[in-house]
Amino acid sequence: MLPLLLALLMAASVAGMVVGVRMIRADAKLPADLALALEVGSTRVTKAGSAIDRMGIRFAPLVLRLMGPRRVEAKRLRIDMAGNPHGLTLNRYAARRAVYGAFGVLMTLIFLQGGHLLLALLSLAFGLTAADVLIWQAIRDRKDVIDRILPDFLDVLAVVVSAGLGFRQALDRVAEKYAGPWADELRITLRQMDMGVSRRQAFDELRKRNSSEQVAQFVSALQQGEELGSPIAETLIQIATDMRRTDAQNARRRAARTVPKATMVTLVFMLPATMILVATGMFLGSGTDLGSILGR
Repeated sequence: MLPLLLALLMAASVAGMVVGVRMIRADAKLPADLALALEVGSTRVTKAGSAIDRMGIRFAPLVLRLMGPRRVEAKRLRIDMAGNPHGLTLNRYAARRAVYGAFGVLMTLIFLQGGHLLLALLSLAFGLTAADVLIWQAIRDRKDVIDRILPDFLDVLAVVVSAGLGFRQALDRVAEKYAGPWADELRITLRQMDMGVSRRQAFDELRKRNSSEQVAQFVSALQQGEELGSPIAETLIQIATDMRRTDAQNARRRAARTVPKATMVTLVFMLPATMILVATGMFLGSGTDLGSILGR
């Protein structure tokens, strides 16, 4: 039974490493918007990440081939949505999948030989998911930052447009005053329009690169206003107002969900502990001889 389990775990670990390796030489040309995103994030590589990349970069082409073109493109989109955190690129992701996968296999074998099944399973899970954790977290953090800054950005943009600048020039002017993920996205969009991409297509790409509902709302309202001929400044103000209303509703929902959770924590942890303290204090204060109660 143990040899069969060991073989299955080894196969799963190798599969995880292989899945990671198929991503680097899929011979897929980098789209212009992705190349632009890499320009923004290419200087953010940490020393630890760079060391891991150097160890696994020779295996990256194998990882990409094993993943296949469809999964490569899906992972490319996920990395783009994450904003290339710490300079992460498709090649670096594949290199890290190879290193983490190999490490997971090695530690799984070591723990299995020592009889530590739980640690072996944890090592296997680490090898399969470690390279993706940074992407998952970066997507969430990026979405939160964009959702928080977008309404204020639209208010400023509406003021600049109302002052007489065209939308393209106003967008460029306001984007210069901002930093962070939303500014990076705007620079990519502006560069696309500079290269001849239509405004509608550039903003469609902006929506695809972001998981934020507010970005999708902004792009949809902007395109609808353009089709209907609505004044751009009024459209921007209305979008910002709707976003703030949505944020307030979401905050109320989160607050409503927090109350039952706090009540449950109080009932499960704080109430029993308080009762124990009260009962102990009453017992000690009564001067009762514990030995007599126990019959000693």
